[in-house]
Amino acid sequence: MSKLVSALDSILSGVEASAVGTLAMDAWLYRAYRDDGGDAAFPGWESSEGLVSWENAPAPALVAKRLLEGVTGNDVSPRYARLLSNATHWGFGLATGAGYGLLAGSRRKPKVWFGPPFGAAVWAGGYVVLPQLGVYEPIWKYDLDTLRKDLSAHLVFGTATATAFSFLARRRPSKTRKEFP
Repeated sequence: MSKLVSALDSILSGVEASAVGTLAMDAWLYRAYRDDGGDAAFPGWESSEGLVSWENAPAPALVAKRLLEGVTGNDVSPRYARLLSNATHWGFGLATGAGYGLLAGSRRKPKVWFGPPFGAAVWAGGYVVLPQLGVYEPIWKYDLDTLRKDLSAHLVFGTATATAFSFLARRRPSKTRKEFP
């Protein structure tokens, strides 16, 4: 198997694994939401049911809005807030999984312990990039409990992604892992 095919296989496995990771992170966040008294069912909560304005839109929706408005020069209608929130959240999760797959797939035996540092890096990256986009405040303006909850969710994402990737890597022929640099 060529190195290119091996790399593409690793990228696709990373995307698959990060779908598991994104769902695990969302289940973690949903549990916290329910513990705090939220009563929406998971499908409605997961899909941002009821999101109809930019004022209460989560970060993924605001990132997509800013990027689309910057590219097109036109305002994005609030009716797209829900769609953009979901597409950006899942798209970013899958995209980071592609990068994870490329890096972890270059190892002979990807390890589950790669997950927490990966999740922490995704979390930290958000606190670097999102303030620059005007979507988040600088990290020092958040209280420790908010940061702890957000970091915990991203550690779940990273660990679940790494676990799924390790499982998928075991299914690939060993020749694939040996051939990829």
